[in-house]
Order: sequence, then structure tokens, then C-alpha cells
Amino acid sequence: MNFSDLASQPHRRLNPLTGEWVLVSPHRTQRPWQGQVEEIAPETTASYDPSCYLCPGNARAGGVENPLYAGTFAFDNDFAALKPDTPPRKIEEQGLLVAHSESGRCRVVCFSPQHDLTLSRMSVGALRRVVDTWVEEFSILASDPHIHSVQIFENRGAMMGCSNPHPHGQIWANETLPNELEKELTAFRDYRKVHGTTLLRDYLEVELAKQERLVASNDHFVALVPFWAVWPFEILLISRRCVSAIDQLHDQERTALAEILQQTTIRYDNLFRTSFPYTMGFHQRPTDGGDYPEFHLHAHFYPPLLRSATIRKFMVGYEMLAMPQRDITAETAAQWLRNVPAQHYRDSGPPASGT
Repeated sequence: MNFSDLASQPHRRLNPLTGEWVLVSPHRTQRPWQGQVEEIAPETTASYDPSCYLCPGNARAGGVENPLYAGTFAFDNDFAALKPDTPPRKIEEQGLLVAHSESGRCRVVCFSPQHDLTLSRMSVGALRRVVDTWVEEFSILASDPHIHSVQIFENRGAMMGCSNPHPHGQIWANETLPNELEKELTAFRDYRKVHGTTLLRDYLEVELAKQERLVASNDHFVALVPFWAVWPFEILLISRRCVSAIDQLHDQERTALAEILQQTTIRYDNLFRTSFPYTMGFHQRPTDGGDYPEFHLHAHFYPPLLRSATIRKFMVGYEMLAMPQRDITAETAAQWLRNVPAQHYRDSGPPASGT
């Protein structure tokens, strides 16, 4: 097999960040679809919702009232999955029944006081304030000696389990390393031992040379569909400079991150002319005070939409029992995303053909 076969022949692709494989079956794009088609929830159009517990001045759980914030607003999650005062305990029986207590903190970050916005509809200046808030929150949480990892993420849209359309994300801080971060850290270390460089720096050089899977870029960040993508329009966002966490970004890089976030989410919206659902999150160095020269800051976008605004990809059958599988190749997905305009579909003409 050579690279020309990848567009037509079934094959496996290796994810070097996790050591896991994905099955790609490009010939299956011709099969008829009679699967689930979902109704599209109407987009929120009101800039303020008196019933929203994230809008400025409104009450949250327990009667806590939000301040009349004008930019971003961060607070401890009222229904946190992790608690800082969890007592340390362990249960281990014959190595089969094992449970360890886990402490930590969960924060909520409101991106804007305006209820009807999404990242794609925010200005670069407003997104820069979001980036600055992420940096501030990461720095505070990382300074806690009991916190060893900080996960910044956003669930966008009801399809991804978002319980409130108000523009917001979350930050979960753990006392231990979560599974995905642990796998990536191992891969980064192993690669550096062999090659003396960082895995994502070398991978980015390959992608920039090939140009096949690039979606958007600027002087400091590149958004691409990774060669090993599982989700149909998955995107990997990589910093050009090898930094290990968001707190190491200088002023121009923070603005560039805001710009690439806007461009990426606008292209998503334009692809199927809908407010595109996704889960997005940053992977960063552990915060245990150690030195991690092998770690390279990046973010993952995992969107579920497959063929239109109403048809989504499900992980079922073979994918739950064996390995992930996809039909649209990473190269095709990147081409579709490149072909749509970087102006929001409400403000531009019809989407490019083929999308």
C-alpha cells in the first residue's frame, strides 16, 4: 500500500499520541443513509434570558446571584464533579476491586455576558479576553500543590450534552493525571527519548510540508484534521512554538490563539450552516511542579456531525467492541473545511460546493 491508496482502500491509521488505531473505510461513503435524523434546536436569539442561571445578575443554585459582569466571569461549579475537601481513601481487594478517592476543583467560565453568542460569533478582542481568563485560571489552579492536572474544555451544543446555551466552558482540576493526558505524556516522553525532539513539533513540520490536512493557520497556531482523526471533522490545534501550557504564551500568541479559535469555529458553522456542536479542550503539561520539555500545547476539537446538520456519527457496534472507524478520510474532511468561507454563514454567501 502507498499513500495514493488511502483515498479508496480500507486501512488503519495509528494515533501516535495514544498508541491507538482507527479503521478508515473511504469506500463506504457511497452507502445509502437511513439512520437517525435529528431536529435542529432553534438558535438562541435573545442577548439576555431572565431564566438563565449564567446571565449577569441572575440567581444560580442556592440563591447565589451572578455579578453584572461585562466580560468573562469564572466561578466554582455549583454541581462540581470534584471537591477540594474529599478525604483520602483507598479500596483495593485482590487487585480487582480498586477505588481511590479523588479531590480537585471544577470551575465554570462564562465567555460573555451576551446569552446568544458562541465562540464563532465573538470578536477577536472578546475571544482574547477568554484566552486571558483561561491563562489566569490555569495559573491559579496550577499553583495549588494538591492539583496535578488542569483540563480546560467546552461542550458546545445540546448534542454534546451542554445543559445551557449561554456561551461558557469548564475547567476541571484533578489531583491525579486523567487517562488521555497520561497516554499523551507517555507518548511524548517515548518520542523524545528516541528522537530528541517533541512529537507534535515534528508532526507539524510534516503536515506543513504536505498541506493536505491543513484547515487554518496564522503565525503562531495551525488547525488541521489529524491523519489519525476519529470524528468526521475532528481538528487538532497546535502551537507553532513548543510551549507546554497556555500560561507560557506571550501577548501575540494569545491574540493569535483567539484568531484561530474564531476561524476554526466559523468554518465549522459554515460547513452545514448550523451552530456546529463539538467538544473542545486543551492538553497541557501536568501541574505538579515538574519539568516537561517533551510536552507540546495543543487542543482537540471533537464534533459529532457527519453528513449534515441533522446526521451525526455514533460510536456503536464494532467501534465500541473493537476500534474506532470512519468513512470520510482526514484529507477529504480538511478539504471541505478549507473550502467554506471564514466569514459566518449569516454574513456571507452560500457555502462552497462539495460541502
